[in-house]
Amino acid sequence: MAELITPMDIDGDDTNPSSLKPNNDKGKNVAVSGPIHGEATPWVEKYRPQSLADVAAHRDIVDTIDRLASENRLPHLLLYGPPGTGKTSTILAVARKLYGAQYRKIILELNASDDRGIDVVRQQIQNFASSQGLFGGETEKVPVKLVLLDEADAMTKDAQFALRRVIEKYTKNTRFTLICNHVNKIIPALQSRCTRFRFAPLDSFHVKDRLKHVIDAEGLDVFENGLAAVVRLSNGDMRKALNILQSTHMASQKITEEAVYLCTGNPLPKDIEQISHWLLNESFTEAFKRISDMKTIKGLALVDIVREVTMFVFKIKMPPDVRVLLINDLADIEYRLSFGCNDKLQLGSIIATFTKARSALVAAAK
Repeated sequence: MAELITPMDIDGDDTNPSSLKPNNDKGKNVAVSGPIHGEATPWVEKYRPQSLADVAAHRDIVDTIDRLASENRLPHLLLYGPPGTGKTSTILAVARKLYGAQYRKIILELNASDDRGIDVVRQQIQNFASSQGLFGGETEKVPVKLVLLDEADAMTKDAQFALRRVIEKYTKNTRFTLICNHVNKIIPALQSRCTRFRFAPLDSFHVKDRLKHVIDAEGLDVFENGLAAVVRLSNGDMRKALNILQSTHMASQKITEEAVYLCTGNPLPKDIEQISHWLLNESFTEAFKRISDMKTIKGLALVDIVREVTMFVFKIKMPPDVRVLLINDLADIEYRLSFGCNDKLQLGSIIATFTKARSALVAAAK
């Protein structure tokens, strides 16, 4: 649910300077004013929503921001949540709504490649926020300029404290939108000056619906199990879903479940079922040999196997205490693998974990 702070009314401005265009030494203006076309264009950009109505999900948040923008009551915004959930697309759609074709002149966008030190705040952001002017004819004034700080959680603490003062000083003619993945890395002083909206991972329904739009537009040959595989692997990340779909299309004319998993290097569900069967039924030596062979032949990463086997454990009927034991041990193994521990040793740990679980299951059955 959106957390809404009383929005700030936008004040008019009577000054008429000549230009709003910022100094682009480090930051950059939004580069695209409409749909992008071309074979080489990433679908993430080609099919980025152009209006608030096109945003795939989070309708309560989008409708609230839309209403505030329509009423000239747009506050400073803090949009946070996992990647690929529509944060940047939403605020760019707001910019198009406010400024139309001229929105590139009104926005200062700083992305992850920009320096986030205090000098950027004191120079570039402050210079842009302090400038005032027209973007249309001589009688058409800018309602409010927009500073978009993507990945704001990467800013240093000093830069965030400096930004707090800039936000206060230039509220009359500038609105700031902070976008981040981890809101706890934004200092409380900045959070309190913004209206906060959390963008949760997208539901499977919304991801599938948007993918179908892309499939129809591109004329792709997609099987139902292939579409389901893309949705599953995306984990609610629309950007990831589009990248998987495009890369699979480049590798195979027919987008099937197997093509999707092969392209992304993830183990197929049937392979995970087979591995789980070996873990639950075969001896240590036999399970080790068979899993090692499959891992080598199919080029699978052990960390991916662990992750998928963990999800499979949730589907198996077993006592809750045994399930918790398995999941905790598998989480420890995945953690060790993330630090580059030896695959053979960790595979042995996986088999030992399941051997221990088997003993617990036998004991529970008696």
